[in-house]
Amino acid sequence: MDIRKIKKLIEMLQESDLKEIEVSQGDESVRISRNTSTQQDIISAPAITNYEPAAPVVNKAVEPVKENISGTEVTSPIVGTFYRSPSPDKDPFVKVGDIVKAGDILCIVEAMKMMNEIKSEFEGKIVSIDVEDGSPVEFGQKIITIN
Repeated sequence: MDIRKIKKLIEMLQESDLKEIEVSQGDESVRISRNTSTQQDIISAPAITNYEPAAPVVNKAVEPVKENISGTEVTSPIVGTFYRSPSPDKDPFVKVGDIVKAGDILCIVEAMKMMNEIKSEFEGKIVSIDVEDGSPVEFGQKIITIN
């Protein structure tokens, strides 16, 4: 199935009230569903067999990890690339020490050329940013701590 068709399906899902779209074409099928708790799109498709593995990347923390840091962890809802700002020439959404409210944008996780804004579910102070800008993140990986 063509990636352009998949992107069009994602756009259609975002613009509608639908929670899920499933399309089959021959022996290929794609299911795109919307997770209502985080408002992120999740894509399920057959594994692509022709790919070239990327070079291993080592994640580095932006701020030194302190053992006594406590607070609420914000985790990545999807696999992708972590970005602190909307573009390279813009200021980051948040910095350590900033006060955030529920609904404030904390960062962006790019997945399949789609920029997914990660919003705070909590009010509080940014205690740590645990991922370096431009680094890959996994589903459920701690990215920011709010106290």
